[in-house]
Parts: sequence; structure tokens; C-alpha cells
Amino acid sequence: MKIQTTVEQCLQGIEDGATIMVGGFGLVGIPENLIIALRDKGVKDLTVISNNCGVDDFGLGILLQSKQIKKMISSYVGENKEFERQFISGELEVELVPQGTLAERIRAGGAGIPAFYTPAGVGTPVAEGKEERTFDGKRYLLETALRADFSLVKAHFGDSAGNLVYNKTARNFNPMMAAAGSITIAEVERLLKVGELEADRIHSPGVYVQRILQGSNYEKPIERKTFRAA
Repeated sequence: MKIQTTVEQCLQGIEDGATIMVGGFGLVGIPENLIIALRDKGVKDLTVISNNCGVDDFGLGILLQSKQIKKMISSYVGENKEFERQFISGELEVELVPQGTLAERIRAGGAGIPAFYTPAGVGTPVAEGKEERTFDGKRYLLETALRADFSLVKAHFGDSAGNLVYNKTARNFNPMMAAAGSITIAEVERLLKVGELEADRIHSPGVYVQRILQGSNYEKPIERKTFRAA
């Protein structure tokens, strides 16, 4: 059975030193319940692959506060002072990856493609130690695919077979991460029966999802509020 009744069941098998992908962009489309449960589980020395690391007191930021993350592979440090502090002090290993390259490395991992060439990062510190080739007079870097022991994703709708539908921009990194995890765990806002989702609307087929849970009590905070003068 893919359907899990508790977050603790969902996270079975995640141990110290695991590599975990976590969907979301900023605070949009993050698996809130699974992140909190991961903190409460107390596993440490994690390598986390995610676009960013939440904010100081929400999302993946709470795993930084509890010192459970050993390494971040991400494209963005902003909005999180603790992320910045741990990075600068050397407490946290960080591999910064151009955002498009990060997305493609994850997609390649899910597609079984071991590596690819991209022009992003040529001539910058990103290129250090990487193979470089020239095609049609343009320089490219060889980037390797990313996979994870576990992928934690968030969808708006899901069914008991694990099929997922994401809500608007909450789609972001979630579909590619669902395909790139050895075990993919999805939390959804509404869990439906098989057949209740229109086949043409499904973003992640259930073949990629091993465990699914209906989440609850979503806060969905706004990362940064900007007000326009009246």
C-alpha cells in the first residue's frame, strides 16, 4: 500500500547521512509536514538537494537550526540568515549550482542520463574542476546528474496509486524530484481515489511515488511581503 497514515510511517528508512531532495521554491510547494517530521525524527548529517533552504523559522530552515544538515546542494542562499551564517563560518558545506543547471541535473537523474554539457558557469568558480569542451565555437561544462535516497515532494491532489497534480507554481522542482528519488514520498492536500484525477492533468505518474500521505494544517507563509503605497 502506498497510502501512509502518519508522517512517521512515511519517513521510515531515512537514516543519518542520507541524501534527500526536497521540492519547493522559496516557501511555495514545500512538503511542510514531512520537513517538520524529519526534524522531529532527529536524523543528522543529511545532504539536502533543494533550490534553497527555506527561511530561518520555516521550511528547511528548521533543519538548519537543529544542525541536521551537513551539506546543501542549492542555487540560492538568500532570505535565510542562519544558512548564510553557517556557510560563512564553515559549519555547512554548500554546493551552489546555477538554478537552470540544478533543475537539469535533477531532471537528468530521473531520466537516467548520467551527465550533460551546459554553457552556464563557464569562466566562473562554478567551472572549477569540471571538464570543459567546445562545440561550434562555444565553451561548455560537463555537469553530472543528481539522484537522492529519498525525495520529499508536495502536491495539491494525489490518488491512492500515487498520481500527483501540483498547483500552479507549486509545480516548480517537485515533478523532477519525484522522478529522481530512489524512494519518493509525497504529501498532498487532497487524497482521492484512483480514477478521480483526469489522466491528462496528472503531472507525476504514480510509478514514481512509493509513499503518499494526506497532509494537514498547512500554513503556506509568504516569504517576503511587499506593499505598494496607496
